[in-house]
Amino acid sequence: METIPAFIRYLKTERRCSPHTLSAYTLDLKSFEEFISQNYDNYSLLEVNRNMVRAFMSELKNKGLNNRSVNRKLSSLKSFYTFLEKKQHISQNPVGLVRMLKTAKNLPEFVPESIIENHNSIEAETFPEIRDQLIFEILYQTGMRRAELCSLRDENIDFASMTIKVHGKRNKERLIPFTIKLGKLIKSYYKMRNSALQAEHFDTAIVTNKGQKCYAGLIYRSINSQLSALSNLSKASPHVLRHTFATHLLNSGADLLAIKELLGHTSLVATQVYTHSTIDKLKEIHKQAHPSG
Repeated sequence: METIPAFIRYLKTERRCSPHTLSAYTLDLKSFEEFISQNYDNYSLLEVNRNMVRAFMSELKNKGLNNRSVNRKLSSLKSFYTFLEKKQHISQNPVGLVRMLKTAKNLPEFVPESIIENHNSIEAETFPEIRDQLIFEILYQTGMRRAELCSLRDENIDFASMTIKVHGKRNKERLIPFTIKLGKLIKSYYKMRNSALQAEHFDTAIVTNKGQKCYAGLIYRSINSQLSALSNLSKASPHVLRHTFATHLLNSGADLLAIKELLGHTSLVATQVYTHSTIDKLKEIHKQAHPSG
């Protein structure tokens, strides 16, 4: 039985996981399968035991992977063997009692509002410039994920209701409102895009310089370049703008449940990480303003 392809088909068809997630699971499971074949004679993935899993984790640590990266691979193995157990291909889950490694809780990094204001003052003149400006603004003003922006189409943007229909993880849809300012920027981008590329229909809203559909690398390079020019943040990725969107909303008094819906989180636990950033800000304000600070 080809266990890995069967599991990936399950993730794709029943769990509706994104291509990025499917690729990550495939790489993790293939690396584990290679480890088993190289270190244990005549063992298949169906015959793995707990000691083999722990040996795999030890090798990952010896290769220099941090605990968070090891845990991600272990999470892939847990999902894989839970699937095999449910399908009755194995009688005992070899990963069931293997514990995750301890990791430090990293607070989400975000962009200060002053830097956002500096970015807003930049004038875009060419098509690539206005496209990159739109990529920045739409991520910051909606909090959508990079993959969600990549798949965004013109028809997903409703100027009448001032909302964007986003297809999130597992193909779940949500509506995100947008401002008049962002609406004007989108229309300006459409006008320059259609004129510069001599076309009226595109596969995705954001396109390359040649009018081809958007891809993850285009979004990453655009944001990395813009954030690196504006700040000295240790991370300059699209996800930082998602953190920034949530943090700025929370700092301005937005309800945590509303932020959860806007971000497309399935659990409030994932959203609560942003409260730490708010508490840090409150501590700083208290320190500066209180007479005993």
